[in-house]
Amino acid sequence: MLGRQFLRIPRLTRGLATQSGPLTGVPATLHLKTGQSFHGRSFGAPKSIYGETVFSTSITSYTESMTDPSYRGQILVFTTPLIGNYGVPANKAPFDSQDVGVVLESQNIQCSAVIVGDVAEKFSHHTAVESLASWCQRHGVPAITGVDTRAITRLLRDQGTTLGRVAVGEDVSAAVPTAEDFWDPSKENLVDQVSTKTPYELNPSGSVKIAVLDFGAKANILRSLVRRDAAVTVLPWNYDFNAVRDQYDGLFLTNGPGDPGHCMEAVLKLRRTLDEWSKPVFGICMGHQIIGMAAGLDAYRMTFGNRGHNQPVLALASAGSIKAGRVYVTSQNHQYALKLEDPFPQGWEPFFINCNDSSVEGIKSTVESGKKVWGVQFHPESAGGPLDTIEMFTDFVLECKAHKLQAATLASEKLVNALPVDSFVEPLAIPQIAVQA
Repeated sequence: MLGRQFLRIPRLTRGLATQSGPLTGVPATLHLKTGQSFHGRSFGAPKSIYGETVFSTSITSYTESMTDPSYRGQILVFTTPLIGNYGVPANKAPFDSQDVGVVLESQNIQCSAVIVGDVAEKFSHHTAVESLASWCQRHGVPAITGVDTRAITRLLRDQGTTLGRVAVGEDVSAAVPTAEDFWDPSKENLVDQVSTKTPYELNPSGSVKIAVLDFGAKANILRSLVRRDAAVTVLPWNYDFNAVRDQYDGLFLTNGPGDPGHCMEAVLKLRRTLDEWSKPVFGICMGHQIIGMAAGLDAYRMTFGNRGHNQPVLALASAGSIKAGRVYVTSQNHQYALKLEDPFPQGWEPFFINCNDSSVEGIKSTVESGKKVWGVQFHPESAGGPLDTIEMFTDFVLECKAHKLQAATLASEKLVNALPVDSFVEPLAIPQIAVQA
């Protein structure tokens, strides 16, 4: 009887959710270049845009996905039915040994538009300061709710990534765009749009100096480095690293949007670095593709790409925390990949392979090459997603520290060996002190 009385107590937690405000009745439509149209309601900025329509299977972390620079120029379709239920946090953090100035993956929303099945009209989270709708409106990003995202995903899964247009308001009643009207973001150098224009430093008091080539870096990549006591210098994607490389203990190449073919300037500069430099190099996503192209591999455009937080990869070799033969679940966001070639370029070997589509997920330098170079297509830093491979950052920083220590030891030995023999002085005899009983 007492138990039944407790069951009748009303649930008070529902009252803690914040109302985001009623959605507007403004119509919005997603037009695909292949001829299909999906009609819904607008909950974002009242403007129309073109872009590349892609889908993500991630269940959480919509704020991190939307601020990931790798989504530049893309209309992002979330397969998860309900989006926006935990709102959006304040996107400011300190610059110190633990953080890099932002909470999310960049300062702004990077995708061109958002498509969801059902946007939450209430949100609840202790860090939330605004709703997904107000966030999109504030950043000028159009968004559609009330469409069948399952149908869109099946189309994209069958026909591949497709160019699209989001029409909002009066543009909904306008003529459907012709094939010539659609804009293809992959034709542009998107990396140049999102990369830093000037170098800057993070955690300058760190114990090891790492240069980062920014192709569109996620903040959690930089955060993962500074939290491992690295002093990080972020450089533009096409910076001449070879002119300053002796100042650093390691080189990191970040993720980024679009076609790696637009970054041949960086490829050629990195090829010289790999030929002449012996310090550790690590690349993620776009950075992985740049390393592969510098090594002599070709990159190609995948039909679908991989976007989500549950991509399984098989390790083909062991290195640091990675053990050969083990499957790791990873977070991914890419449209391009490296071709699997046989034989592989001399001095290189496959590191990971995708368990679903057998695409190349990683490469590494061989032991015989004497180099310490790795590249992975996935995101070890996640944000969001699993942390199965997060220790690859630890492996990289430890290799940089070990190389720094080895270089310092060799320099010390070289200095000692360069001294003339007569410069050594016999130590003074230690006087004997009598101990009285």
